[in-house]
Amino acid sequence: MKPGLFLKSTALLNDTFFENALIFITEYNEKGAMGFVVNQKFPRKLNELVEFKNNRPFPIHLGGPVDQEHLYFIHQRPDLIPGGILVNGNIYLGGDFKLAVKNIDNHSLTEKDCRLFLGYCGWDLHELDGEIAEGSWEVQATGDPFSIIP
Repeated sequence: MKPGLFLKSTALLNDTFFENALIFITEYNEKGAMGFVVNQKFPRKLNELVEFKNNRPFPIHLGGPVDQEHLYFIHQRPDLIPGGILVNGNIYLGGDFKLAVKNIDNHSLTEKDCRLFLGYCGWDLHELDGEIAEGSWEVQATGDPFSIIP
């Protein structure tokens, strides 16, 4: 397992949060793993959240069941958003969030460049490996999380 891979849930996860989920893995290290569900949209847009009411509408995805009090993001515009962590290829996790929102508002960032997530998926060290071994997840090849349209 490594950052940049996708996980597709199997029938073992039906009737759970992860039914039909496609997860993009952004971190995999000695602490565990982190990723985001990329094929489930959140029913509200950025401007429908109180603290962003003056911003332009921008889609939010339901990233996972962990820490749904915060927004996270991946992007492929390190020229516009400094401070991100390279995941794979030209895909970055996080960075200067205020600058990301400013670039969303001025239309410099689109859904093809940036994905916002409410919450994330997280696993402790070896936990994800165990779930893969038991057949809960199918590991898919690396790809472009921005081309997946929920």
